[in-house]
Amino acid sequence: MDLFEKCENRERLDFLKQNGIYPYFHMLTSKQAPEVQMEGKDMIMIGSNNYLGLTSHPEVIEAGVKALEKYGSGCSGSRFLNGTLDLHIELEQRLAAFLKKEDVVTFSTGFQSNLGIISAIAGRNDYILCDRENHASIYDACRLSFARMLRYRHSDMEDLEEKLKTVDTSVSGILIVTDGVFSMGGDIAKLPEIVALAKKYGARVMVDDAHGLGVLGAHGRGTAEHFGLEDEVDIYMGTFSKSLASIGGYMAAKRYVCDYVRHNSRPFIFSASLTPANAACAMKSLEILEREPQRVKRLAQISNYMRANLKREGIDIIESTTPIIPIYTYTDVKTFTACKLLFDRGVYVNSVVSPATPVGQSLIRTSYMATHTEEQMDRALTQIKAVLDIVKDIQE
Repeated sequence: MDLFEKCENRERLDFLKQNGIYPYFHMLTSKQAPEVQMEGKDMIMIGSNNYLGLTSHPEVIEAGVKALEKYGSGCSGSRFLNGTLDLHIELEQRLAAFLKKEDVVTFSTGFQSNLGIISAIAGRNDYILCDRENHASIYDACRLSFARMLRYRHSDMEDLEEKLKTVDTSVSGILIVTDGVFSMGGDIAKLPEIVALAKKYGARVMVDDAHGLGVLGAHGRGTAEHFGLEDEVDIYMGTFSKSLASIGGYMAAKRYVCDYVRHNSRPFIFSASLTPANAACAMKSLEILEREPQRVKRLAQISNYMRANLKREGIDIIESTTPIIPIYTYTDVKTFTACKLLFDRGVYVNSVVSPATPVGQSLIRTSYMATHTEEQMDRALTQIKAVLDIVKDIQE
């Protein structure tokens, strides 16, 4: 069999392109904002993870420009060698203080953060308990760690406990890993129950808070703050590419745990460090979050406004309390068609289809920003309702 034979299987891709409903790689020609320009069209953007609306904030942009002028465009090396700037150290210190943890390690991407943390912490004789709907980077990290991964049914605490009972803790360490806010469904992990089970079975808890930071908690510290469990989570992981308006990621934990990862994580040691501009933008975004916690409250308000209006119109959504509101379209073709029609009508959303969802449960994923207005939501809602009426009778 030729290695490239699989690359020639383009049946699904060709179908989408031939029917004009291919939904990916649309070109932006403006900043990420509540309204954007995309391929010559003015669009209401409800398909971005720019939760606090900071990617176009003048102070964030200025911080990036100043860092670029002072430090240049990149670090040309690993943090382990020549790639550590004072910016990196300051960002880690300020983030640790904000998250109320002893230390923070930063990584160049969010995906790399999970790879670097989990592969360093868990080894061949250890077990990782993983929610079935965790992010793909967690699954890849489990493979890289060589630990044994046990998947439990999504947010099913009985199934998690059954899996925990099978582990011999006298010879194996256990890490329970969960998304804080699940990126597709928008639902929140059952963290109180997870923490209780971890204590019962001697496990450690890691929360991927990529979609929780800046979203949950009175101060935006994330899922653990939301539940009042900030002292009970062993490792936080998060990203800068969402609420903190940059790119990169981090882990927050005890100092000795962070030191271990710094000296044993291959993805950390062998990757070039976060660029100066990205570090500066993330740090300025953190500063704005700290001084303007009302952005977190506003994000909840605008999300609840849209959620209530979608439900009022009888639109079938996945219930959540976060800025991620998935709308059921059920079949892949309906989903792709709906996304194309919305794009043509000036509303950008994301398609979520099998195998990312079970067959028959395809979704339009919408997500919201603190800087959205009710007027923008009303315009988007009008188009969503109209498009769903058009596609409801489409057959596969």
